[in-house]
Parts: sequence; structure tokens; C-alpha cells
Amino acid sequence: MTLCMGGAGGQRALVTRGAAEAAAALRLAGSVPVLLLSAPAAAGSLGPRGWRALVAAAQAAAPQAAVDDALCCGDAPGHALAALRAGCRLLVLEPDCPAFAAVQAAAAECGAVVLPTRPPALDLHGLDLRKPGGRALLAQWLAGESPAPDDSSGAKG
Repeated sequence: MTLCMGGAGGQRALVTRGAAEAAAALRLAGSVPVLLLSAPAAAGSLGPRGWRALVAAAQAAAPQAAVDDALCCGDAPGHALAALRAGCRLLVLEPDCPAFAAVQAAAAECGAVVLPTRPPALDLHGLDLRKPGGRALLAQWLAGESPAPDDSSGAKG
């Protein structure tokens, strides 16, 4: 897994909450490397199996896409461990979580990576990719021509 978010030539992270919006973004991205990033703490609401299903559906709809995915576990080490068991190989876990080091060690044993912070990302929520403005915002983000938005507020277009 090559992971270089937000930099020239690297993956660009997109926050997604649904397979349809992820698939639309992947189709528009073409061969540009993309990191699908779950919503904050989605491991607790969507669950790791739900996340894996969302990513699989998006990839099936856009088979040409160069995509990795990351599931955000918030501060919940149990959710992170469940995500590892479900096959997730890139997780986000808050570094002040008391079990962070233990989860990181478990992840390393199975070839997974735990990030201590969410990468810069464009939030797809509310971004209408059927409209020129939405497509333009996505294209600018994927090309590295726009600054990293705060994914907690989500840039809209």
C-alpha cells in the first residue's frame, strides 16, 4: 500500500458515506489514485463490514479506479480491532486512545497501518457531482490545485 495523501503525485483523500457517491467520485477520478476515507468514527456506526461492502460496491462500479480506503475508528480500540479482523488495512485511530500502541502493534502484525490523524480530505457529502461546480471542485482537489479543506465542515460545490 502506497500512502501519500494530499501531495503531488500521491493519493487524494475523499470522505464518503455511501457507495453511490464514492462510485461517482471514482468514475470521475479515472486513474488518479484516490483514498476513500470514512466519515469520522464511522467504525462505530457503519461498522467495518459495512465499510468493506461500501468500498467493494464503489470499486465494482469503477473498476478502473486506483483506490485504497481508510476506516476511521475515532477513539475506539475495539472498533479498530474489529476492523482489522474484517480485513481493513488502513485505519485512523485517535493517538490519545490508551490502547493506541497495542492496536498499532496488532495492525503491524497483519500488515495494516494505523494513522493517528485523519488525512486532508475533500468531503463528498452534499457535493453534487452531477453539476459542473461539483465536478470542478472534485477535479481541482484531485489535481492538487485546491487547498486541503477541513473535512469536518466539508467543502461543497
